[in-house]
Amino acid sequence: MCNFNKQSEETKGFLHLFMTKAAESIGGANFLLLLIEAIKAKKPAPLMQKGCQIASNNSIIKWNKVVFKDKVTVLENIINTHKTSANPGFNILDEKNEKKKKAIVNMLKALSPLEFVVTPQNQNDGLGFSFKIFDAVDENNVKINPVFLALFFCSTEFTKKALKYEVL
Repeated sequence: MCNFNKQSEETKGFLHLFMTKAAESIGGANFLLLLIEAIKAKKPAPLMQKGCQIASNNSIIKWNKVVFKDKVTVLENIINTHKTSANPGFNILDEKNEKKKKAIVNMLKALSPLEFVVTPQNQNDGLGFSFKIFDAVDENNVKINPVFLALFFCSTEFTKKALKYEVL
């Protein structure tokens, strides 16, 4: 999941295109990488920040809903379980344990409306971009958005590889 080399060619191409456009929309690759570093610096979990925003020197990421620790814990458990997975596009609803599946469904209901908006602090640097946490394929198949993973959970090296990737 956080190993760029294990991503499918389609996902690598999507990440390259999205990250390139995202970087351009906030002033460049360095501004995007600085924002990722600012996100990583927030402890215990960047999603639980008061004010629903994190700022770097050049850009700000804001979201529209307070996220509570119980939902972050469920999300982190899913991500940590699959972080080194060879199947980066796994369905998070594929859980055999009914108790865990119920917690996942509740987390999905709480976090699905969440939308992240990234804007540059200087309006001349670009218009910014937005994204959500989940990519819902259908009601029984939900995947975590690779852009969300790249910004909140994967290393900056992951994003650097995505930016340098050459689409065939």
